[in-house]
Amino acid sequence: MTVENDSACPWTKLADAARIEVAPFREPINATLSIPGSKSVSNRALLMAAVADGPCGLSGVLKSEDTYWTVESLRTLGVSVEIEGTDFRVLGNNFLLSTEAKEIFVGSAGTAARFLPGILAARQGPTIMNGSRQLTNRPIAPLVAALQAQGANVRTLGNGQRLPLAIAGGGFEGGRIKLAGGESSQYLSGALIAAPLARGPVHIDIEGQIVQRDYVAITLAYLTKFGIKVSYDEAFSQFDITPQPYRACDLTLEADASTATYFFALAALTGGRVTLANLGTDTTQPDYGITDILERMGCTVERSPAATTVTGPVSLEGGLEIDMQPLSDAALTLAALAPFADAPVHIHNIAHIRKHESDRIAVACSILGQMGIKAEERPDGLSIYPGTPRHAAIDPREDHRVAMAFALTGLRGGGVAIRNPSCVSKTCPDYFEMLGSLGIGTRQISH
Repeated sequence: MTVENDSACPWTKLADAARIEVAPFREPINATLSIPGSKSVSNRALLMAAVADGPCGLSGVLKSEDTYWTVESLRTLGVSVEIEGTDFRVLGNNFLLSTEAKEIFVGSAGTAARFLPGILAARQGPTIMNGSRQLTNRPIAPLVAALQAQGANVRTLGNGQRLPLAIAGGGFEGGRIKLAGGESSQYLSGALIAAPLARGPVHIDIEGQIVQRDYVAITLAYLTKFGIKVSYDEAFSQFDITPQPYRACDLTLEADASTATYFFALAALTGGRVTLANLGTDTTQPDYGITDILERMGCTVERSPAATTVTGPVSLEGGLEIDMQPLSDAALTLAALAPFADAPVHIHNIAHIRKHESDRIAVACSILGQMGIKAEERPDGLSIYPGTPRHAAIDPREDHRVAMAFALTGLRGGGVAIRNPSCVSKTCPDYFEMLGSLGIGTRQISH
């Protein structure tokens, strides 16, 4: 485990790489490929399967750092997880009844850190939950307060109301709680996943607009698949859940729409044609919306329920004002494309991504500036102006989306060097290998 990545695990790739050199492209990328499973869906499904009333078969699970630490946490708690390729068989075997004290480590998995505490509060025994250096710098206080309001004995041990968490267990009563919608949809998803395990009904009031509403919809969809009934209004401002069991089921999980954005961008950047054979309009993930933005930039998009093809134009169109809140995980993909548009691109309504793995707005502006591209930072977004990027050696700040997005920017400039590239293992360990298989020049430089 390196200093740069204290979330490293057996599923980490490039652990020995000091940097990856990505060369400018030579010809348009024309390819058909499949992408790995969704991190967001995988972790939701793994945790729900762990508390289900029987064995669950999950196909197409993402194998990355985030899912590895979720699986290891579950195994530490006594859950059986059998793995064959991307097929997982999960059996909780009543682990919630255990009174044994446990300590778990969730790496840098923000979803596990927000979804597990409520489950752990329902467990009979005490648990200490800790994470990577990066994760202990991310806020968790709103979720802790929501669980405490339901009678859960949960407290933060870190400075500034952060990880590690001490969770006494013993169950929790339920009741009425309030959550601010504008901070993170993961807090609400964590409360929803925990609510069926309470001893009494749970009512959740949301104050303000929910950021990344579609990820709450994903949580609700998977709760339904596991037999959980949730009552809520159309505005997602109130939710009611009664105590009820999670029902075992077998599921095939979606491909990752966030990872897909980088491969769609390859077609846009190079004037090529990229087909993703396992992601189409049937997806529930909001980042698929990048295809609508690419059409506005001059790309041609062919969609079917199971597959999508993006064909890039001769030149990308700019002059756009884009609200990226619904698909904020794709904001950096758009930022990476924007220098090649024929007019400025203005990205709005993403203030919350300052609290992700890095301050993504500030980091994007810094990296674009390092590449010689004018980028203006605002509290809730950034504006990017046309230009030709020069070569730069960039530090992704341990943020997988920074590394994956700005690797693309170097393709139409002077190339780029990504330092400590193993951070992509959080969601797509094979990312640079996949780029290489498409004919993009990549070279690993070891420590």
